[in-house]
Amino acid sequence: MTTEVKVPALGESITEATLGAWLKQPGDPVALDEPVASLETDKVALDVGAPAAGTMGEQLAKVGDDVAVGAVIATIEEGDVPAAKPAAEPKLPDSTPVNPQGAGENIEPKEEMKAPEPAPEDEEGPHLTLSPAVRRIVLEHHLDPSKIKGTGKDGRLTKDDVLAAAEGQKAEGPAAEKPEAPAPALSAPPSPSSARTGERREERVRMTRLRQTVAKRLKEAQNTAAILTTFNDVDMSAVMAARAKYKDLFEKKHGVRLGFMAFFVKAVALAARDVPAVNASIEGEEIVYRDYLDVSIAVSAPQGLVVPVLRDAQALSFAEIEKGIADFGRRAKEGTLTLEEMQGGTFTISNGGVFGSLLSTPIINPPQSAVLGMHRIEERPVVKDGEIVARPMMYLALSYDHRLVDGREAVTFLVRMKEALEDPTRLLIDL
Repeated sequence: MTTEVKVPALGESITEATLGAWLKQPGDPVALDEPVASLETDKVALDVGAPAAGTMGEQLAKVGDDVAVGAVIATIEEGDVPAAKPAAEPKLPDSTPVNPQGAGENIEPKEEMKAPEPAPEDEEGPHLTLSPAVRRIVLEHHLDPSKIKGTGKDGRLTKDDVLAAAEGQKAEGPAAEKPEAPAPALSAPPSPSSARTGERREERVRMTRLRQTVAKRLKEAQNTAAILTTFNDVDMSAVMAARAKYKDLFEKKHGVRLGFMAFFVKAVALAARDVPAVNASIEGEEIVYRDYLDVSIAVSAPQGLVVPVLRDAQALSFAEIEKGIADFGRRAKEGTLTLEEMQGGTFTISNGGVFGSLLSTPIINPPQSAVLGMHRIEERPVVKDGEIVARPMMYLALSYDHRLVDGREAVTFLVRMKEALEDPTRLLIDL
C-alpha cells in the first residue's frame, strides 16, 4: 500500500515552504512520524514526519523547490521495514569548488554530496544526513562528518557542531603543510604569476527562505519606519555581584542558571511601563498601546537567527524568564520551535555581546516600534566620586521608530534601564 507524504499546515497566513533537504532517500526504512524531509518557511525550518511506517518511495520534489501546503512531495511504501544497511563512508567530491577563506556564501558546488545510507542503530548514523548549510561547511573545511558528534535532533549534525570541529582541526594544525620555498636570489625576483599560491574559487548557495524573508523585512523596515538609535552605557558591577552571590542557590532551587538576560527583561518591563510608546505599534492611523509585554528574544539556530517570543514577560519571575530562554535556546538548536512561538512579539532584545559586539545599531522588527541591543561587558575607566576607576561597562543601544517614539522618550527609557541595572533592588521593589 502506498501512502502520500504531504506538506503539513504551516501556520496562519503561510501557504508554502521551500524543500530544504531530504532526510530519507528512496529505499530507506522509515518509522511512523520519523522525519523524512526538512522544510524552510518564512520564519522557521521544520521537519515533515512520515505518515506511516515502511520504505521511502518516490520523491516528487527537489531540494530548493517551493511546495504548497497540502502538496504531495513523496510516497511511502507500507509494509515490513527492512533492516537498515551499514552506512557507507561519506566521500567529499574532489571537484567541488571550495572557498578556502570561508568567506563566500556565493558558491555553487559542481557536484552535490550524496547523503549516506542510514547506519545501524549502534552506530552514529542519523547525523550523517547533512543539511545544505552543514554540507557546505564540511566541504569547505575538508572534514569527515562521520567523526563529528551531532547535538541536533536525533543526533544530527548542526552548524555549530561542524564549526567546532573545524576550530579543533585548526588548533591541531594542518596535517601536511607544504614547506616554504627558499627565498629567490635578489637578481631574479619572482614574477607576479609565480608568487601566487592556490586557486581563486567561488561557491553559490541558494538563500534559504528564512534568509530571504529576513532580508525583505529588514529592508521594508528601513523604507517604512523612521529608524533612529540612541545609546547609553551601564555599570554592570551590581548585576554581576548579585549574580555571583546567588547563582548557586538559584540553580539549586530552580534547576536553571541565573544569567544576565533575566535582569534585562525585568528592566525592560520596568522601563516600558514608564515609557509605553516603546511597547506600542502603529496600525493604520492608530497607535496601539499594550498593558502586556511580549519580548522577542533573538537566539542562534543552525539555520540562522530565530526570534521566539517570551509572552507576558512583565508578570514572569527571574526563574520563569531564565527557564523560558533556556528552553528556546535548546529547541532552536533542535529545530523544534513552532511558528506560533515566533509570532506576536511587541518588543525585541538582541544580545550581540555573546558574539563579542561592542556597539551596534539594531533594526526594528515591524510592526514593533523598538529593539534593544545588548553588547559585550568590558572593563573601562570611569569616574566615580572624583576618582578614575575600572568598571565592567556595557553599551546599550535602543533603535526606535521616530514616527511613534520621541527622542526624549527613548533617552528616558534607557535611563530607567540604567538605573534599574545599576541598582537591581529597584527591580524587586518596583521603582
